[in-house]
Amino acid sequence: MPVEMTTGRMPLSTIPIRLHKYTSQRRSQRVMLSVKILVGGNRLDRQRFSEEALTSVVSAHGALIFLVEKVTLGQLLTIRNVKSGEETRGEVVDVGLESAGKFEVGVEFLERCPRFWRITFPPEDWSPRSPEAKRLTIAPTSLPKPLPPK
Repeated sequence: MPVEMTTGRMPLSTIPIRLHKYTSQRRSQRVMLSVKILVGGNRLDRQRFSEEALTSVVSAHGALIFLVEKVTLGQLLTIRNVKSGEETRGEVVDVGLESAGKFEVGVEFLERCPRFWRITFPPEDWSPRSPEAKRLTIAPTSLPKPLPPK
């Protein structure tokens, strides 16, 4: 069981992305990013709901979000980026554990929206081993000069 850290808002696991059967089949890079969104949809009783939420992880194809509203696999949602006002539709593809009264919900956009989060994602063929990836270099340091005797 992952250890939890408290951020003042809600506990976050030390493993930011839960392992899933599709983990090795990712279509785009994922970025840990908290974005304020407005999520809406229809409950099973056809009543509309709307909830302000935050993303935990985003990609060009969707996001992992925290919702109070209980949703089900396959449920269609409308997601509005509060800052930009842009809106798109998505499908619930994963419902995770409840923590602090909120559920981890994986949402996949119905259409690819790489600009929805207003960030630039690395190209799909990018990896840390790409020739273009910056390498960690440690600059040589000089040893401190010894202090003169008193």
